[in-house]
Amino acid sequence: MLRKIRIVLATVMFIGITLLFLDFTGTMHHFVSWMPKLQFLEAILALNVVVVVALIVLTLVFGRIYCSVICPLGVMQDLFGWLGKKAKKNRYTASKEIKWLRYPVLVVFLIALVAGIGTFVQVLAPYSAFGRIATNLLQPVWQAGNNVLADIAEHYDSYVFYETNIWIKALPSLVIAVVTLIILAILAWRNGRTYCNTICPVGTTLSFLSRFSWLKIHFDTEKCRNCSLCTKNCKAACIDYKNHTVDYSRCVVCGDCIESCKFGALEFARGFRKTSTTRDTRDSSIDPTKRSFLLTSAMITTAALAQEAKKTDGGLAEIEDKIAPERQTPLTPPGSLSATNMSKRCTGCQLCISECPNEVLRPSGDWLHLMQPTMSYEYERGYCRPECTRCSEVCPAGAIKPIHHEEKAAIQIGHAVWVKKNCIPATDGIPCDNCARHCPVGAIEMAPSDPDDEESINIPVVNESRCIGCGACENLCPARPFSAIFVEGHEVHKEV
Repeated sequence: MLRKIRIVLATVMFIGITLLFLDFTGTMHHFVSWMPKLQFLEAILALNVVVVVALIVLTLVFGRIYCSVICPLGVMQDLFGWLGKKAKKNRYTASKEIKWLRYPVLVVFLIALVAGIGTFVQVLAPYSAFGRIATNLLQPVWQAGNNVLADIAEHYDSYVFYETNIWIKALPSLVIAVVTLIILAILAWRNGRTYCNTICPVGTTLSFLSRFSWLKIHFDTEKCRNCSLCTKNCKAACIDYKNHTVDYSRCVVCGDCIESCKFGALEFARGFRKTSTTRDTRDSSIDPTKRSFLLTSAMITTAALAQEAKKTDGGLAEIEDKIAPERQTPLTPPGSLSATNMSKRCTGCQLCISECPNEVLRPSGDWLHLMQPTMSYEYERGYCRPECTRCSEVCPAGAIKPIHHEEKAAIQIGHAVWVKKNCIPATDGIPCDNCARHCPVGAIEMAPSDPDDEESINIPVVNESRCIGCGACENLCPARPFSAIFVEGHEVHKEV
């Protein structure tokens, strides 16, 4: 029963989080946006005290079920491990804890987290690793399937589906996602939970608590026949059947050992029991379904505590691809407060990138902030619409604070800069007011290029105090290959 409950809850969490990354319509975040907020590291960074306390209590009661139920990367490894067991049954062996690697990695991770070295943090953070895999590898496949359905539907004059752009958001992020997937797949296929119990900083942190959990896997030596099936089916390599011991710091309470035991010698029970040949007859009268009910209730309670388009702009025909301007200060999304806040809190999960409806966000190529979201308005994709706040709604780590539409219209993330040598009216004498017509806050006006001649051709004039840095002017500027107007970011966001 324990294993069945774990599989059901893990399946729900895994599918929900995966669909959140795959969905490009903005529908799923209305239903499952609370799931990423259950992630341990992200809850700490977001200062979500309720979730952090709930997860700590959950671990102190049940052990590391977080790793086998809530963490999507852990569930994904279980999937690879299950495929490995299909190829070869009883494949695992007991091994000792690799302390010389496990704890130094945690120390270095914490130092990097405090120092704001985002690249190292993002590579090791488990939820972020899964997010990159989902965004860079799974979402394009999902979109390709959608586009096939859209073509079929259009053939029958139906527009239930619509085509979406499939594009590489950042090559370094794609490469890291591929390498991460390959490494995790091989490790999980061959050895189960190697990554979780030697590298993962969240797993190591929870291991300090799981040693003292109220409910644990216990041996009944009276029933045990030393058949070794429990050890051979333990994906965490933490069961020593010869000495009848379990390393609770690595046990993820998956229930596979209990399921594989043919003699009923293992049970998930309370207390710090001593392994002995004498049994307390009162224990046999306990209905195991009560423990299952307790486990289910705890997971549902934890979830309840935590749960508190297509572009239609049209535009000009593409003649030549735009080249991104060299911004002295990168643009960070409204709600991120500052580049410093983004650097310290963002774990690079890229959920905001996959959710951005106008494809404005993409992974940074800067090695200090690699894989963290940065904004770009070129490539004819879109600009940051004042009425869209989806990235702030889904960010689980507090790197992008929740904001309302009214607030966003007053947040200045940067300001527009006009480049005379690229502007069509200034260079070719051809009238153009694209930037002024599309500015949603009226920060750009057209004025005569010659102040003494009212009949001279008009050129754009930017009111920096009103500009919010949305990028509509940069995105819709017809100048090629460099826009005649671009947005320069601000280190600290302002209110206009």
